[in-house]
Amino acid sequence: MCRTAYIGLAAALCLAVAVSHAQSTDSLTGKLANFPSRLFGRIQSQTASLNQQLTSQTVKYLQRMGRQEEKLKARLYQRDSVQAARLYPNDPKQQYAALAQKFRQDSTKAFTSMGPEYLPYADSTHGALAFLNKNPTLINASPALQAKIQGVQAQLQQLQAKLQQADVIKQYVASRKAQIQQYLSSYSHLPSGITNAFQGYNKQAFYYADQVRQYRAMLNDPDKMMQTALVLLNKVPAFTNFMKSHGFLAGLFSVPPGYGTDQGMVGMQTRSQVLAMVQSAAGQGGAGGLSTIQQSLQTAQQDISKLQNKLSSLGAGSGGMDMPNFPVNDQKKKTFLGRLEVGVNFQTSPTTNYYPTTANFGVSLGYKLGHNNTVGIGAAYKLGLGEGFQHMALSSQGIGLRSFLNVTVKKTWGVMGGFEYNYQQPFSSYQDIRNLSAWTRSGLIGVTKTVSMHSAVFKKTQVQLLWDFLSYSQIPKTSPVLFRVAYSF
Repeated sequence: MCRTAYIGLAAALCLAVAVSHAQSTDSLTGKLANFPSRLFGRIQSQTASLNQQLTSQTVKYLQRMGRQEEKLKARLYQRDSVQAARLYPNDPKQQYAALAQKFRQDSTKAFTSMGPEYLPYADSTHGALAFLNKNPTLINASPALQAKIQGVQAQLQQLQAKLQQADVIKQYVASRKAQIQQYLSSYSHLPSGITNAFQGYNKQAFYYADQVRQYRAMLNDPDKMMQTALVLLNKVPAFTNFMKSHGFLAGLFSVPPGYGTDQGMVGMQTRSQVLAMVQSAAGQGGAGGLSTIQQSLQTAQQDISKLQNKLSSLGAGSGGMDMPNFPVNDQKKKTFLGRLEVGVNFQTSPTTNYYPTTANFGVSLGYKLGHNNTVGIGAAYKLGLGEGFQHMALSSQGIGLRSFLNVTVKKTWGVMGGFEYNYQQPFSSYQDIRNLSAWTRSGLIGVTKTVSMHSAVFKKTQVQLLWDFLSYSQIPKTSPVLFRVAYSF
């Protein structure tokens, strides 16, 4: 009786496990069937954008480095034409132009290297596209969708090949810089024109390497939709097995068949066997055998540390970049749109003999020249509020056009200068403000203070105390001291 009950309970448990597994499989299959097709369009657009930016930036930096070498060549020929001819047997500008032309036109899709560091998300994205291309039925892919997956896969491969070509260009530039350095080291005193030209070349080489590293990081930074898709695919055993044999690491290290299974462990030494070998070696060394092994391990660690330091000094640990001997502008690696900064500001003016109480609302668009320098333009609208609470009346009291330069001097303190045109009269239509002679000029200079606020929206709050040194010539005269509160996003 007990035996029968036990067998029945075991059968019920097995049936429950089987049903649960079937339900989870059906659920996973359903999710794969609803795999977002718009994901491939997003990957395609992002990949195309990165490819275009990488090509554009590479061509731009190669042109700049060509111009810098042309300047350096001219300076060196003035000093010693015979020796300079050995360094420049060919026209450097044409060499860089040829590199740019080849990079622009080469559309190869084969790549064999991911660069100085492994990109796990890029490898997973490439593997996911290859897997879905071979298994379109998992997502109920139509012929059109399957063709789109193939196109996205080819486009991603082309981008990775472009990054590989960019690394080749970086190596060429590094080799060229070493040749120039070796040549210049033979002179004890060099004119400032030569050192400045080489410094300009060095800057362009550094910023190009930094730009390439930035694009590689962008390729390896998937959005939430791609992360969700990879999490979903990683639950499919067929995909994990596919990555073990088709991933970039698998091709790099030649992962053996059956890796991770019991069959894959056949013939490999166990932990106990390795420990027995170590104990045997220590025993053969006598009383000092263990200390000898420890000393050998310490020596090996020191050798590895020396090798790591040497690789770091050569730039292998940071994407082929060396330490610059000039201040680095962290804005250089950003795109034009990434360096734009939108802001708003607010200012009030009290009632005077000529003007009612007004509130100035301004908007600005700044371009970051560097981490501490911003130049920009803006516009303002002056809203009249009337005279006190008992005589409040909203009216259009003027508009303004602005330009500014903001420089951070120390931490949260900075200086600001600007030039403004203001129309300070009531108006009701565009015809009222067309007369430019009615506009007044303002020249501003003052100090700024960035205030730390515990808010995600107003985290860049700045108070400005400005002096309008042109206010004394205005008719009617306006206040020479302005106080503004600005927010940037």
